[in-house]
Order: sequence, then structure tokens, then C-alpha cells
Amino acid sequence: MFYYLNGTVAEIAAGLAVIDCGGVGYACATTNYTLSQLKKGERARLYTYLHVREDIFELYGFASQQELNSFKMLIGVSGVGPKAALAILSATTPQNLALSIVTEDEKALTAAQGIGKKIAQRIILELKDKLAKEQSSFTVQGGGGSAPMPLGGSKSGEAAAALAVLGYGSQEISTALKGIDMDALPLEEIIRQALKKMVK
Repeated sequence: MFYYLNGTVAEIAAGLAVIDCGGVGYACATTNYTLSQLKKGERARLYTYLHVREDIFELYGFASQQELNSFKMLIGVSGVGPKAALAILSATTPQNLALSIVTEDEKALTAAQGIGKKIAQRIILELKDKLAKEQSSFTVQGGGGSAPMPLGGSKSGEAAAALAVLGYGSQEISTALKGIDMDALPLEEIIRQALKKMVK
């Protein structure tokens, strides 16, 4: 219904930002990261998600599409609601969330308030399964042409899987990973460099 809100930051509270668009204040539940990017009285753009359930209409807003993609991904996991998704994204960045899923790091997820071990395990299991079904392989452009890159098992595969978790397509991922030194860099740095290329 709403893709984004572009207006003036009218109010900021714990977990909430109010964006004034044409005299109407839209209250958006949001993450600590998004709140840190906002200043009262300044203009801002929040990418939104409208959560509708019976008689409840809740609007969620995020400073980046990566955060929004991660939020949608998390609430798609059985047992994970919007509040739990916000708690996770308030405790970690979308990049580190993707890394946690790919590397099966439960502790990184349970660091979020209200997220127990069982929920963390379910998030990892369901999202890794989803990746395996949707993205069976990626193609990375190399000096001698292109070659398929399977998910997991290698740094390049794990980096591709992490980027897919953030909502990027196989062509975008292949282009972003091209030219990055997979052997010399740690996985987190590979993902960070690829993301820099994609957000330019």
C-alpha cells in the first residue's frame, strides 16, 4: 500500500518515529538503527511495511531497503512476528543478520531481546532452506568467463547466500562479487565490499 514515506520527522520516541507528510503524521514502529539516522525537524525517507491483522493496522518504517527486506524475511518465519523482527534488527545490522543465518550463528540472534534459542534455530533453518530452494546456484564472472557458484561450502558461496538473504538477485550478486579477493578477505569483509558496490 505504502512504498515509502518522505516527509519531516515530527517526533522520535523509543522504537517509534512520526513522519509528517502533508500535514498528516504517520507513526512508524522502527529499529534502533533507523532511529539513529533520524533528527527531529529534518526530512527523511522511510521504506514502509503495513501490517494488517484483524482490527490492527501497524505501520513499520526503515531507513534502508536492506532493513525492510530483512524485516519481511524475518516475519515470514513461523513464530516470528513484527515485534520479534524489530528486536532482531535493533540488535544487529541486515548484513550481520545475513551472515548469522549463513554461518548458523545462533548466539548472534539470541542477543536480541526476547529471542530464545528455539526461535533462533527456526530462523536459521527456515531461511537457509528457503535460500537452498530459491537460489540453487549463482554465476560469478571471472577472468575466463563465468562459472556457477554453489551456495555454502566456500566463502564465495556463503557471501552469495548472505546477499540473497538481503533480497538481492543472482545477477546483482554476481556483478557485486566480481573482482573481490575471496582468498585473502574474511567473509564479513567480502559481504561488506559487495554491499558497497550495490548501494552506490
